[in-house]
Amino acid sequence: MRKLCAFAVPFAAAVLASACLLPQSARLPAALLCALAGMVFCLALWGKERRDGRLRSALLALGLAVGFAWSWGYDAVFFAPARALAGQTASLTATVADWPEATRYGVSAKVLLHPPGAPDVRTILYFDSDEALLQLKPGDRLSFTAEFRLADTIAGEKTGYYRAKGVFLLGYCDKNMEMTPIGAVPPRFWPRLWARTLQETVGTLFSGETAGLVAALTTGDKDALSGGFYSALKRCGMAHVVAVSGMHVGMLVLLFTALTGKNRRRRARVCIPVVLAFMALTGFPPSVVRAGVMQILLLLGPALGREGDTPTALSFALLLLLLQNPNAAMDMGLQLSFLSVAGILTLGRRMTAWFEKRLRLKPGRTLPRRVFNRAVRFLTGCIVMTMGAVAFTTPLTVYYFGGISLIAPIANLLTLWAVTMLFLLALPAAVLGTFLPPLGLLLAGIAAPLGRYIVWVVTKLARLPFASASASGNPYLMLWLGFAYAVLMLWLIWRGEKKRAVLPVCSCAVTLAAALLLNALSLSGGGLAVSVLDVGQGQSVLFTSAGATVLVDCGGTGPSDPGDVAADAVQAMGKSRLDLLVLTHCHADHACGVARLFSRLEVGTLAVPDVEESDPLREEILALARAAGTEILLIRDDARMTFGESALTVYAPLGDGGANEEGLSVLATHGDFDVLVTGDMNAAVEKRLVKYGCLPDIEVLVAGHHGSAASTSEELLLAAKPEYAIISVGYNSYGHPSIAAMERMAAAGCRIYRTDWMGTVTIKSET
Repeated sequence: MRKLCAFAVPFAAAVLASACLLPQSARLPAALLCALAGMVFCLALWGKERRDGRLRSALLALGLAVGFAWSWGYDAVFFAPARALAGQTASLTATVADWPEATRYGVSAKVLLHPPGAPDVRTILYFDSDEALLQLKPGDRLSFTAEFRLADTIAGEKTGYYRAKGVFLLGYCDKNMEMTPIGAVPPRFWPRLWARTLQETVGTLFSGETAGLVAALTTGDKDALSGGFYSALKRCGMAHVVAVSGMHVGMLVLLFTALTGKNRRRRARVCIPVVLAFMALTGFPPSVVRAGVMQILLLLGPALGREGDTPTALSFALLLLLLQNPNAAMDMGLQLSFLSVAGILTLGRRMTAWFEKRLRLKPGRTLPRRVFNRAVRFLTGCIVMTMGAVAFTTPLTVYYFGGISLIAPIANLLTLWAVTMLFLLALPAAVLGTFLPPLGLLLAGIAAPLGRYIVWVVTKLARLPFASASASGNPYLMLWLGFAYAVLMLWLIWRGEKKRAVLPVCSCAVTLAAALLLNALSLSGGGLAVSVLDVGQGQSVLFTSAGATVLVDCGGTGPSDPGDVAADAVQAMGKSRLDLLVLTHCHADHACGVARLFSRLEVGTLAVPDVEESDPLREEILALARAAGTEILLIRDDARMTFGESALTVYAPLGDGGANEEGLSVLATHGDFDVLVTGDMNAAVEKRLVKYGCLPDIEVLVAGHHGSAASTSEELLLAAKPEYAIISVGYNSYGHPSIAAMERMAAAGCRIYRTDWMGTVTIKSET
């Protein structure tokens, strides 16, 4: 057994357990317990004939003990100052560590906070909007007064996101602040200066979506990517392309290997500094550090006359990352990066041997034959790496992103060759363009068509039904995942001489098709189904009946764009068209996802209230509809229509005084099953709806205004008599849902469901 692996793997397991499960007080006792257990095992296995077993036990126990102890010590030294400042208002100084960014409410900047008598604390400071703050650069000094809190929550939920990146505090500054600019950026911050310079050069050499793609490929900065294209990359299983990782480091080494020739020592002398510079340029993300350390060790091995060993290099990279910051074990990028490499190591050799046995390429005696052989090996290598990486990372992908890309193998096969060539051309173009603009423009002109090709392929594939499958509310997909991993485990442990991959692959493919078909049939069958989608603090309600689809509202503040959430739900039915989109009113929490929705789906008809003609968001939405050829209905009077086997009534605005009161309300009906959506109308407008709307006894009520105390009145509940009340709500500062509103719903006999607790809520009619 490799000794470093035997130590690093339990070390990482202990660090991960410390970061995610064990409180600070339990880590030192856990370290002592592991050390004691290791001593007991060693004594039990004492004897020369059991030397290997004794060594493995000792390394295992030592790794666990050191991991727990290191996590305890790191937090005791570096996290203690942050904990002491949390909840306090203090006047301190800090050094700017990165370029400031504009936010919705002002400016944010990553800084190194200097508490008196304590180590520096990496902190994110938030300021009121000030143009002067955007001129800050790394190395500048700040003196300020701020209110601090621990960086352990996002949208009201506990998270290790910030701590995984070494950020312990968030500070909210008052207006009394002094800035002390420095002349030149200090050497310690030069990598951020290089990255900023390259990003600016890329912006001058490339245009449109290609510029954002190139910036992400070369520097890891995804800010220039549009939300729509990044979403398309995720649905195609290609987000790893713009998350700078081992693929990019490998391509960089490949480029300089070709330039330096076959001399191993010369190659190591050139490639190692280049890899280190690239790691610094991208900000030392875990995936790049892992790949960089592995490449450096693999380059040093032959140069020093030692055999390279990938598992040892992988273990050493993991050890370095966790020694530098044990909280990095919670980083999604680190977990996915190491699992993908583990999958490639586990399955790659077997899959490569399988391909070579079936392809049986002829020796390359001529140039065309050699080119053909290399092309085939490159394509099979892409398939092997993709499948190997996906095999081990899919459970985490489902956990973090809530779905699986089904089009990923095709998308990677069609684009990875272009990504490789784009990176190898764009990085030199950006570097040379900084000093020799004409030469940079020449290389950029060659690279740009590759970028446009990638954007075109990804955009087209992402629009296909079943391009990705959501795990939310899809039990068939989760059952298939369990089946697929059971088949994979059986195939890995099977020792038979006639071990074949055809049967496992075919069985997984057939059962996947069945799972998708069953889910689509359950969503698009007869009757009426209502799904209140989980879009955070907002509202998006999908009605389906006999294959027809109606969406009421498309807005929210969730981690995913509400347009993506709605489009995913429609495409899960195998459809690329939405029959009707109804917007109760044009506030962002009900309509901010419409642009993304139009970019992904064909929308047959758009219905909006005929009010607030000058509202900017309303004008933007109508312009999108006209450009897409969508029929527009401006609702002045009640409208009734059918969809599938159901009927829809859209009630015209009944109030005045603002968009909430002048909004639409919607009643969907199938037989005796009725669903009512009232938008954000208040109790006064609800009384008018009761008086003039001729409401039936309904089964489902989508609670008004996200559970606001001013909506879902007693009068509405008594008149409509809903059996179920669904509150579409997310993290907010408005107090939604209010206790008063929920008490009224409960008193009316409603069973209450909340999307912030339960995710997407779906209720179907009995027929």
